[in-house]
Amino acid sequence: MKAMLCKAWGGPDDLVFEETDDPKAGPGEVVIDIHASGVNFPDILLIGGKYQFKPDFPFSPGMEVGGVVSEVGEGVSLFKVGDRVMSTCGDGGFAEKVAAPERKVFKLPDGVSFEQAAGFPVTYGTTYHALKDRGELKPGEVLLVHGASGGVGLNAVELGKQMGATVIGTVGSDSKMDIVKEYGADHVFNYSTQSIRETVKELTGGQGADVIYDPVGGDAFDESLRCINWGGRLLVIGFASGRIPEAKANLVLLKQCQIVGVFWGAWTERNPDLCREQFDTLLNWCAEGKLRPHISMRFSLENSPDALKALAARKATGKVIVNIR
Repeated sequence: MKAMLCKAWGGPDDLVFEETDDPKAGPGEVVIDIHASGVNFPDILLIGGKYQFKPDFPFSPGMEVGGVVSEVGEGVSLFKVGDRVMSTCGDGGFAEKVAAPERKVFKLPDGVSFEQAAGFPVTYGTTYHALKDRGELKPGEVLLVHGASGGVGLNAVELGKQMGATVIGTVGSDSKMDIVKEYGADHVFNYSTQSIRETVKELTGGQGADVIYDPVGGDAFDESLRCINWGGRLLVIGFASGRIPEAKANLVLLKQCQIVGVFWGAWTERNPDLCREQFDTLLNWCAEGKLRPHISMRFSLENSPDALKALAARKATGKVIVNIR
């Protein structure tokens, strides 16, 4: 099969496109013929040796895929050859085939395309777990979403509205405001020209946000602690700004707020049945048209390094997809 391989730690331009051996389905695994693969910021960290786990060389980036089961290993009971599926494979997605554990594979309902599936699990899975389980978002609360035009950010806007919240989105340029409004945000502003603290306070009558969804870190995190409501929950999703912030404990005390970590990948390993249950809900919402995965950029497998570079340069809104078939 053809694959985009990482043979040494580096950047997108260090990846190598070549033929490699087809994967085989071991016990408890299925092989998926990949139709499309999602692109995520952790893929960039993965090939640079900066992610939480480090695969053995050579490996392919690509932690989520949509495709068709082509081989079933011993002990697999949930899938058969020919099933349309998505998978949170973790790595191996920038290739024509991938082997994935049964627990990380999910059937697709009719009406959900392979492209939608490829860009679905990491961002929607992370965001639904964050808002539902970690943030305990309630109808009528105010949700502040940083990086609202990005992959997880746009999902947070969409799911926040689905869960009954008033949603405020922040973006880094005026050109990204329209897509955030289209996905349901009640208010959107450009944090590079408006103060996060002052704007959120103004929009909430001085109260602040009840739940803050932060995949950005850096200054956005610092400002979030200044505009969080009493008893609010600040969800730490990631650090796309490049700076890992530090919290001042006096602000946490004075607001009686919580800083809550969200490590969805580790949570799925500890709660596979609950993860499958949540994906059933999310995929059904997608099939019913209640969720509309937004894909802004598409690349071929051979040009997948450009997909990573586009994501790193924040050129995309929503998801970036690599089409394999």
